[in-house]
Amino acid sequence: MTASNIALLAHQGGWDEILLVAGPIVVIVGLLVIVKKRLDRSVALRNRQVDPLDQGTEGD
Repeated sequence: MTASNIALLAHQGGWDEILLVAGPIVVIVGLLVIVKKRLDRSVALRNRQVDPLDQGTEGD
């Protein structure tokens, strides 16, 4: 092994530090996407069940 190979393995060129920062960010963004989808679906279901502007087709 040459000195440049040893230095590259010792520091790994900085990509490992990028993973230490980007990894948790990707996990948090992924969780936020999942929560947003669930919330939007919940709101859509709730609005479909109780629609205050829905007059219905029944006549009184």
